Amino acid sequence: MSPSFADGGLDAVHVPNDQERADLAVRGMYAALLASINDLHQAALDLQDAAPLPSGRGWDAVEDATAISAMQAAWVRARYAYEKIEGAIAPIFPDVDASLDARYDDFLTQLVAAGGDANLFDDSGVTGLHAVERVLYSPLTPARVITFEKALPGYTPAHFPATEGEARDFKTKLCAKVVADAALIRDLWTPETINGAAAFHGLISLMNEQHEKVNKAASNEEESRYSQRTMADLRGNLEGTRIAYAVFEPWILSKSGEAGVDGPALDREILSEFDALDEAYRKVMGDAIPEPPATWSAESPSAADLATPFGQLYTRVGAEVDPNSSTSVVSKMNLAAALLRLDTFETK
Repeated sequence: MSPSFADGGLDAVHVPNDQERADLAVRGMYAALLASINDLHQAALDLQDAAPLPSGRGWDAVEDATAISAMQAAWVRARYAYEKIEGAIAPIFPDVDASLDARYDDFLTQLVAAGGDANLFDDSGVTGLHAVERVLYSPLTPARVITFEKALPGYTPAHFPATEGEARDFKTKLCAKVVADAALIRDLWTPETINGAAAFHGLISLMNEQHEKVNKAASNEEESRYSQRTMADLRGNLEGTRIAYAVFEPWILSKSGEAGVDGPALDREILSEFDALDEAYRKVMGDAIPEPPATWSAESPSAADLATPFGQLYTRVGAEVDPNSSTSVVSKMNLAAALLRLDTFETK
């Protein structure tokens, strides 16, 4: 006589409870993002290694062209790796997220009393990937971005290291700080430190912020504004959200009819919304957000401005992430959070 379910034999199938599924999600999150975390750290090391230390001078765009190109390539890899993990990392480790990912204007807001940060190359004040980007891409920064930043209290013009000392500081201080922050994330990223509920909330928040990130381009406050790679940032955000969301899928799929919500159906809708957002991003060629029209107004955009490539992206992304729309990915991910009894995202 073969064993039966009742006596715990071979036919018995254990159905994980919610706590077990939450634990599985945490372990899945750890494994899913570890590769990108390691990529971030390695790219930061490569960036620092490539930084030249010329004797008796700063950087020269011609003589140091190979090193500058290598640094930019490493920065691109670091940036993309971070954007893929941002949704989960930022809410769990907010301090290191700020140090590594805050924008120049965000830092200056905190440095008003100090009069800004006159040293572009050290490891205090303005730091992180955008501080490095601001130096690396200073000759390529659009004039409109420079005009915006000039109006910021504490503004210091960006430039390549002009002296041997500045080049040394860039390599051993500013780049070293990025390496240290990336290493800290790697060291902190353990199943014991991962808050699955906070991570899922962070994914919803990141999707909600996609519209804001697009709109900030109109005021030259966009993220990767010096390298003009903010579109690549958005794509990285979406890819990372897909990867992290996938670890919660089995839990969502296990819910059927609870609180009037069918988990499998909701999952299909969320994946469909991811696809729609991906389609909107793929329609933009290249890594830069389309340049906003000079007459752009987020409060009351004209029909003509909405018809531009920037206006079309703004409209499409806004519809896909609007938390007040029941058809948006943010609303559907909120339903999933409620289904799993996790904190939902609320607009401020």
